[in-house]
Amino acid sequence: MRVLGLDPGTECTGFGCVESCDESHRLVGSGVLRLGRGELAGRLVRLHAALCDLFAVHRPDACAIEGIFHQHHARSALLLGHARGVCILAAAEHGVPVIEYPPAVVKRAITGNGAADKQQVESMIVRLLGPCDLATHDESDAIAVALCHLLSARVLRVME
Repeated sequence: MRVLGLDPGTECTGFGCVESCDESHRLVGSGVLRLGRGELAGRLVRLHAALCDLFAVHRPDACAIEGIFHQHHARSALLLGHARGVCILAAAEHGVPVIEYPPAVVKRAITGNGAADKQQVESMIVRLLGPCDLATHDESDAIAVALCHLLSARVLRVME
């Protein structure tokens, strides 16, 4: 199974494509889509185009998106919602099912602790995938949400 994980944002959107075979996982590709700070509509158009390229290149079986956490500012939450909507739209256009995971669920799946800090999550990513150059937290968060889906799917298969 191949999962494209996304950590949506209107300036930067992290992505991580992880492939799983039995109990081993492999990082297929990851990075950050840098959208700049211009007009919101233009950034969303660039995000959509870049995501369509990612779906075409990586051909994921599923798309895992980090859910919204409580924002202190309503405007920030609204902007994040726009980026999330574009991510969901791009996945739907490519026939890829979307699964959302709250940040605490992702952290718990990766580290066993729903309140883990970013360094703990990154350390576990390296333990699960081997050495990888994690340039930003956006990228590591996207990889973590993809791994969360793969680990959750594995647990569900075992329970069947």
